[in-house]
Amino acid sequence: MNILDPQGPIGIAEKTILIDSVAIMLAIVVPTIVAIFAFAYWFRASNAKAAHLPDWEYSGRIELVVWSIPTLTVILLGGVAWIGAHELDPAKAIDGPSPPLTIQAVSLDWKWLFIYPDQKIATINTLTVPAGVPLQFQLTSASVMNAFFIPQLGSLIYTMNGMTTRLNLRADKPGTLQGLSGHFSGDGFSDMHFDVHVVPSEEFSKWAQDGSQVEKSLDEHSYEQIAKPSMKNEPAIYRLADPDLFRSIATQKIPSSPGAPSGVIGAALPGVADVR
Repeated sequence: MNILDPQGPIGIAEKTILIDSVAIMLAIVVPTIVAIFAFAYWFRASNAKAAHLPDWEYSGRIELVVWSIPTLTVILLGGVAWIGAHELDPAKAIDGPSPPLTIQAVSLDWKWLFIYPDQKIATINTLTVPAGVPLQFQLTSASVMNAFFIPQLGSLIYTMNGMTTRLNLRADKPGTLQGLSGHFSGDGFSDMHFDVHVVPSEEFSKWAQDGSQVEKSLDEHSYEQIAKPSMKNEPAIYRLADPDLFRSIATQKIPSSPGAPSGVIGAALPGVADVR
């Protein structure tokens, strides 16, 4: 889960912002620390060369330095954060050599449900994606608020009951990454993680074809069993029998899990009506 070893364009950009921000702050921190020791050494009691000015009370030049450097630093940090926030908008589409892959993610107690609407499959606590293909995530929660995070791909984003959020990512190299819940959600939170298998496009197509022919199917009835709170859930794959399942979960047509807050929280939110 090394965020300093990103495997996609979003993760790489966020790593750059992180390093730049640290470097900007160190430009103040390091000289300040050096100045503390330098002043302590120079104005020590045994140094007769150090000037003692008991009547000194103000210096415009010192005031200018004291206030201008932090001000410029804050402006620079703010600029980096502002530009990065707009360039890395989670809902902003990512370019790629092929059409994006849509994945619908549902946070449950205490597991992740991933639905591939175009491939007609769904998985529990495992995610398989093709390398180099843009990924368009639609996320919701069937229980309490949670957070979806794949550290090496970037952009932690929250899932909320009764509404959808969007996230665009891309994994550039084949390999196995780690995903997790980034928000405490109860007893099974610590085991709410999943492997992200990044595979070549041909291998993904075969995996999806095989998955669409498995015996276990996912519909409203089987989802109700999956949605019951459970811990340390093993990865599983299902044939998607209900293509509108995610919409039913997000709009609360299917009742929320026992841990979810009561009431139709997201009924008036525009993200709910835009689930596809």
